[in-house]
Amino acid sequence: MVQNNLFNALQSGFRAHHSTETALIKILNDLHLNNDESKTSVLVLLDLSAAFDTVDHDVLLYRLEAWVGVTGSVLNWLKSYLQDRDYFVSLGNYESERTKMKCGVPQGSILGPLLFNIYMLPLAQIMEYYNIDYHTYADDTQLYISVSSHDYSPLISLCECINQVKEWMCQNFLQLNTDKTEVIVFGPKNERSKVIAHLDSMSLKATNQARNLGVIIDSDLNFNNHIKSITKSSYYHLKNIARIKGFLSTQDAEKLVHAFIFSRLDYCNGLFTGLSKKSIRQLQLIQNAAARVLTNTKKLDH
Repeated sequence: MVQNNLFNALQSGFRAHHSTETALIKILNDLHLNNDESKTSVLVLLDLSAAFDTVDHDVLLYRLEAWVGVTGSVLNWLKSYLQDRDYFVSLGNYESERTKMKCGVPQGSILGPLLFNIYMLPLAQIMEYYNIDYHTYADDTQLYISVSSHDYSPLISLCECINQVKEWMCQNFLQLNTDKTEVIVFGPKNERSKVIAHLDSMSLKATNQARNLGVIIDSDLNFNNHIKSITKSSYYHLKNIARIKGFLSTQDAEKLVHAFIFSRLDYCNGLFTGLSKKSIRQLQLIQNAAARVLTNTKKLDH
């Protein structure tokens, strides 16, 4: 796939040197560039339900042959890999009847994510046809456009694109969860309200914030709500770690702090460039508190 340049350049899921962080950096950079040009941006976060479980085997095998060029014995091997799988429920000595698995890619397998990426390859053509910016990470698809003052025609293209995406999803046995699909509007506040009004007329309801690949994105792009969420959860876990620290070795306590505190601080921290002094101080105070828990140091001792 890599050698033959078959991956979609805007698909960041399950690829070397790509991550949720690189995906978000690309999207947010584009949104900031639009802001610099005094344009209003609209970001649509599409939500799929159980995407890996609804992959149709026949469609996937067609993708492998027609889109990737897999034929002959290799295609037959992949066909054998996908088909003739059973599933059942086991509870104690009881086992339910076995049922043939007619769709889905094997969960937890190395090939599963790669096969899903191949399954989704044609989707990009829809966004490109409507000239809509997009980025995908596995089953998370994001569409975004920029709107200039007094020219709301891109909103029509966006709406038509979403309808085509819905139709494509249906044809390919994927379930788009419209209730969880979210829309955020960015840009000058006076222009935001106008764009939101146009979106309302198209049955697209905008929200002020949404969780995007694990990061809370708000319409002001200041990450205040995300920092607030990190702060709340970090202090909650630090409090619990402090309660049981007396029963833990220093090494085990450090593992817990890294798992529950620093993992949150480190996640997608490349997005934190340009944070306000207040937000940076909040993050620093969390680290200070974690250090005090690990070293049994009181607040006024340093």
